[in-house]
Amino acid sequence: MSRPREFDEQQALDAAMTLFWRHGYEGTSLSALTDAMGISRPSLYAAFGNKESLFQRVVARYLEGPGAGIAAALRLPTAKQAVEAILRLYADSAGMPDRPRGCLLVNSAMSCSPEAGTVRADLSGHRVASVELLRKRFERAQREGDLAKTANPGHLARYFWAVLNGMAIAASDGATRPQLRELAALAMHAWPRRT
Repeated sequence: MSRPREFDEQQALDAAMTLFWRHGYEGTSLSALTDAMGISRPSLYAAFGNKESLFQRVVARYLEGPGAGIAAALRLPTAKQAVEAILRLYADSAGMPDRPRGCLLVNSAMSCSPEAGTVRADLSGHRVASVELLRKRFERAQREGDLAKTANPGHLARYFWAVLNGMAIAASDGATRPQLRELAALAMHAWPRRT
């Protein structure tokens, strides 16, 4: 019979998420993870598998938690409101005392070497999926008459995703909330006008 776990798995995942978010995938050592999670290496392996599978669990938790605001924003009545809400989320996350700066998916991707190819591919897949969600939202907006027919949903999705990634990097580099809000406002000048 297996022994019950002597730690709270969700709290351990949250501790790992903070480390990966702050230091990236490769910048986070197993020793730092076990220290922050309050568990031994054998317990980490037994509960989560290796570092890569732990990171995958962390990414899923991030997307359900701090990253869930994007999905909620995409359900707003208009595509423009959705984009404004997502830009605001990225801007307002700067300086939140309870979380690291920037975006876990962006921070982790910036420091992935070829040796972490699977992790890099997974992160790329998440980013591509996010662009696809935006594109589909913009296509729906066009069908509903909410977005100019002359707009290209794919180009628009890639543009705003690039802005969001840039904002995440700027936040990691210390950009303030007012500075990020200025970037968000400037980005909205690119919103296609209906003629």
